[in-house]
Amino acid sequence: MKAPTLLGAAALLAAAACQSALAQDAAAQQQLAAKPFTIVAPFPPGGPVDALARLLSTGLAERYKQTSVVENKPGANGNIGIDMVKRAAPDGHALLVVPQGNLTINPTLLARPGYSVETDFAPVASLAKAANVIAVHPGVPAKTVQELVALSKARPATISYASPGVGSSLHLAGELFKQQTGADILHVAYKGTAPGLNDVLGGTVPMIVGNVPALLPHVQSGKLRALAVTDPARSKYLPEVPTLAQAGVPGIAISSWYGVMAPRKTPPAVLKQLEKDIQEIFSTPAVVRQLDLQGIEPWVVTGSAFGELIRKETATWVPVIKAANVTPQ
Repeated sequence: MKAPTLLGAAALLAAAACQSALAQDAAAQQQLAAKPFTIVAPFPPGGPVDALARLLSTGLAERYKQTSVVENKPGANGNIGIDMVKRAAPDGHALLVVPQGNLTINPTLLARPGYSVETDFAPVASLAKAANVIAVHPGVPAKTVQELVALSKARPATISYASPGVGSSLHLAGELFKQQTGADILHVAYKGTAPGLNDVLGGTVPMIVGNVPALLPHVQSGKLRALAVTDPARSKYLPEVPTLAQAGVPGIAISSWYGVMAPRKTPPAVLKQLEKDIQEIFSTPAVVRQLDLQGIEPWVVTGSAFGELIRKETATWVPVIKAANVTPQ
């Protein structure tokens, strides 16, 4: 007679737990629907951070029947916008959309970044990722990665590569490439992708490490030659271009990705609800289609798994930064 009693007690506990979870979900949804959202993009309009912030903003506005605005707060390498969310009320209505560098590189690169990823923010979710590409001007006599490495060694200090700035993930991808291959190439830092890309297209700089959204049209038109992607798998946008591992350079698997952070003391139930919202928003056909047009793939990793991703990637960049003696400018 004891077994049914135990089973009955277990069933009652399970039902109570389920009701409690439903009540927490309902309370979190009510809290999120109570006031407008502010989605902070700490970079100027027009780039992927801005585009992703607007997709998130629109999705939350539709779900909660609330006003949602995107505030672009560029400056100080993103720190102005980051500080705004750091100081915001931890109620789920102020969210930060940032590229990986602000979460995994700047804490090591900058002596005083002005924020702590671990103690000032709660990880909500990643949103999307884009493949990185190593490409050269078509006038460069190298059609493979191995030929590029050999060329750089045969002509020391004559091959340079453009990146969107010192300490950017694309700069460090180039430094990791140098460390893994022994290539003799020089870094040329620009303030953003566009000016560096223009110099590579014009032949002033022979090589660039960029991402698919920026480089794809020029690769397709023949104005750039893509040698490899730095991702662990080939890009669906450049299926004929090998990964670095396939090109004979193992040990590099880097994508450009973007994520959402909330103020640290945001209630766990609210964070969980936002995770669900993001998973659903970024799996809708309309959002997937908009990202696809830009060469970006939805990529949602939530909660503690997202936090662990940030910690692991931060640890990956520490030795690269130190070995290359990278200092902010």
